[in-house]
Amino acid sequence: MKVTEKLKLIRNSMQEHAVDALIVFQADPHLSEYLPEYWQERSWASGFTGSAGFLVISKNEAALWTDGRYYVQADEELKSSENQITLMKDGEPETPNYLDWIKKSVEPNATIATNSLLCSHTEWEKIQEFCAKNKLNSKSVDCIKPNWKDRPVLVFHLIKLHSTQFAGISVKNKLNRIRNKMEHYHADVHILTALDDIAWTFNLRGNDVLYNPVFLSFAMVEKESCSLFIDLNQVSEEVKLYCQDNEISVKSYHTFFDEISLIQSKKVLIAANCNEAIHTVLQRNELIIAPPPGNLMKACKNDTEITGTEIAMQRDGIAMVKFLFWLIHEGKYQDLTEFQIAEKLHEIRAEGEHFMGDSFGSIIGYQGNGAIVHYSPSQTSSVRVNPEGSILVDSGGQYLEGTTDITRIIALGDTSQEFKTDASLVLKGMIQLSMVKFPKGTRGVQLDSWARMPLWKAGKDYAHGTGHGVGCFLNVHEGPQNLRKELNPQILLPGMILSNEPGFYVQDKYGIRHENLVVVVEDEIPGFLSFKTLTICPFLVDILLPELFTNEEIEWLNSYHAWVREKLTGNFTPEVEDWLIKVTSPISLSK
Repeated sequence: MKVTEKLKLIRNSMQEHAVDALIVFQADPHLSEYLPEYWQERSWASGFTGSAGFLVISKNEAALWTDGRYYVQADEELKSSENQITLMKDGEPETPNYLDWIKKSVEPNATIATNSLLCSHTEWEKIQEFCAKNKLNSKSVDCIKPNWKDRPVLVFHLIKLHSTQFAGISVKNKLNRIRNKMEHYHADVHILTALDDIAWTFNLRGNDVLYNPVFLSFAMVEKESCSLFIDLNQVSEEVKLYCQDNEISVKSYHTFFDEISLIQSKKVLIAANCNEAIHTVLQRNELIIAPPPGNLMKACKNDTEITGTEIAMQRDGIAMVKFLFWLIHEGKYQDLTEFQIAEKLHEIRAEGEHFMGDSFGSIIGYQGNGAIVHYSPSQTSSVRVNPEGSILVDSGGQYLEGTTDITRIIALGDTSQEFKTDASLVLKGMIQLSMVKFPKGTRGVQLDSWARMPLWKAGKDYAHGTGHGVGCFLNVHEGPQNLRKELNPQILLPGMILSNEPGFYVQDKYGIRHENLVVVVEDEIPGFLSFKTLTICPFLVDILLPELFTNEEIEWLNSYHAWVREKLTGNFTPEVEDWLIKVTSPISLSK
C-alpha cells in the first residue's frame, strides 16, 4: 500500500474520532529506540525507516521531524509520500516546534491526539500544557491499528540466563541495591519498563528486538517481592528454576496492566519516560517520578563487565583487521555491493568466540552514501563498490562479554586533498577527546567541544552527538550518559562506557567518522577523571595529512598503534600479520 493511501486511511480514522491532528511516535510500550516490527508505526505510515523521528498528521498537511543523523535518508525516503509529508529538520534554527506547527495547522478548539501507550509521560505532560495554554483539546487515540491490516505479529523468543561470570553481580545483589534506593525515595513499589534495564536487573537476555539482546517484559519490585512479566512460552525450565531460586514471580506479559491496576494508595517509583498509559493506570497512587535506580547502576560498569568488554574488543579487533585486509586487497576488486560487504564483515565476526550477533545494522556507506549518517544498505538497494574513492564502515558486535561499536574510513583508491583534510580534522578531534582530563562532576556537554574544535576552527561541524553510552552485552545505545551539544544533567562517572565519534559529511561525495569506545576511569591526578580507550583497531593513515597534526596528536596515534599491534599480533596469517605491522608503524610529523 502506498504512503498516500495510508495517510488517507489514517485521516478517515481521525475523522471518526473527531481528531484534528495526530502525533505518531516511533515507539513501543517500553519506549525503546529499536523496535520490534510490530511497533514500527511511524515507519509504516510515512515510509521513513530511521530509528529517530515522529510524524504529525493534520486534516490537510503532514510533517516528519527527525535529527541530523537522518536528514539525507529522510529526504530520500519521504519521496514515497509524493510530497504529502514535509521533512522537518529537528535541531535547525528555522525548524518549528511540532506543537507550534500543529497550532498553525488546526482551527481553535481543535483536538490533538496520540496513543498514550506509545507516548512518554514527559511528552504527554508537554502536550497537555500546550493544549491548556492554547485552548486546544487532547486525548489518547489509536488510529494506526485499525488500518495496518498486514501488521507483523508480535514475536517472543526464548529467554536465556546471563551468568554472573559475565554480569559480575548476582540478581539478588542488584535487587538489594534497587530496594535500598527505593527506601531512599520511601517507595513501596518500583515499576520497570525499559527492556535493557530489566535484562540487566535480572541477569537475563533475549532476542525479541533485532540487534539488542533483550526480551519484551515489564517488572515490578516491592519491598519483599518481585514480579517479572514475560511471555510464559519464553520460559525454559532452567529460567523457571532460576527465578524460583531468586524469589522472582513469573507472570504473563499480557497481564501487566491488570496487575498494576490493583495497586492502590501506595508510593510508586516510576520513570518520567515511562509511557503515559501506565501513569494513567497508577493515578490512584502517589507517584514518585525519578530515574530507575538500576539505570545508573547499569551505566557504571563493574570490573567484570569492563574486563569482559576488553576481551570482546580484542576479538572484535581481530575480526576488523581481517576484514580491512580483505576489503583493501580483495573485496574492492570483486564487484560487490555494500550489502555484500556487510555480510562479509558479519561472517568474519561470527568466527569469534562467544559472538552473538551484530550490535546494530552495519553502516557501509560507499562514496556519497557515507554522508548518510545512519545509512544501512539493503539487499535490493545498495550500490556496487569500486576500487576508487572511500567507504565508511560503522559496525559492531554482541559478545557474551560485551558490546562493540567501531567506525573506520577506508580509501579504496585515490582520494582528494579536501577529503584528506576533513579526515585529518575529524581524527584530530577524536584524539583530543581521547586525551582529555576532566574534574569529577563534569557533564558530557562540557567535553563535546573538544572533539569539534578542529572542525570548528575550519568553519565546519557535524549534526549528531559526539558520543553515546554503550551497554555490556546489551543495547549499543545506552543512557543516561552521552557526549553532545545538548545539555544532559548526568555527570560522567567511573565505569561509564561511551563512544568517541566525531564526523564530517559532504552530501553526495563522502562521509567521515572515526570512532573508538572509551571508558571513564580515575585519573592519576586526584579529583580528576579521564578516558581509557577500549577499541583495538588501526586507523588507516593513508587518508591523513600528517602535517595537520600536532606532535602530541602524532605521539598519541603512534602510541595507540603500538598498543594495537601488541594486543593483536599472533592471530593472523603471515601476510595479514605483515600488513598489520605496516599500518601500525610510527608516522612522523612532516611539514
